Amino acid sequence: MSHQLSFDLPVRTALGRGDFFVSPSNALAVALIDAPDSWVSGKLVLYGPRGSGKSHLARVWTDSIGGAVISATDLVGTDIPVLTQHPLAVEDVPDIADAPDAQTALFHLHNLMLAERRPLLMTGRDAPDLWRLSLPDLQSRVSGTQAIALEPPDDALLAAVLVKLFADRQIIPRPDVIPYLVAHMDRSFESAARVVAALDRAALSERRSLSRPLAIRVLDALDRDG
Repeated sequence: MSHQLSFDLPVRTALGRGDFFVSPSNALAVALIDAPDSWVSGKLVLYGPRGSGKSHLARVWTDSIGGAVISATDLVGTDIPVLTQHPLAVEDVPDIADAPDAQTALFHLHNLMLAERRPLLMTGRDAPDLWRLSLPDLQSRVSGTQAIALEPPDDALLAAVLVKLFADRQIIPRPDVIPYLVAHMDRSFESAARVVAALDRAALSERRSLSRPLAIRVLDALDRDG
């Protein structure tokens, strides 16, 4: 069989509200994101595994409310009072668990946001009690923040995520591919991203369409590789 070189082409990730599929596993989180006036003390923690939609929902929320998104690791050197002039989402807060300067910046940001009565959204993979922030006052504040999890995907949500991941790569699998993947792949968003990327590479390399036989072979190879 002839092979062709495969290239890492840019992937366009759709992040609009209409691109986010609501199912029983994430409906409560979506409902809270849509109702910031209901957040206790005007702040919320959204947590879930990698690829679960935290960044997508954060951007949906900030777009709808005229806010901004910043990574927790980018807080150092940023004008904190300027940030507090609009609703704000701070992503991946646990990434600064060993960064005292960034934690100090977030601590001041948190307090100013509350004083200005601006809604604050924070995200991380685990529940806030497990963020292990080295600044005790900051850890205390995030631990006391209302939190909502993006749960592991049900069949409908996993299928929708696969459809979106394929669409982001501008490829269309055959109709029997996604039902097969949902029934046989590991049930996680991170696994979905890995499977779609592997299928894309295989299809490009072998100049094949995304068929069920190819999906079977790629899943078997991923299982063998661990």
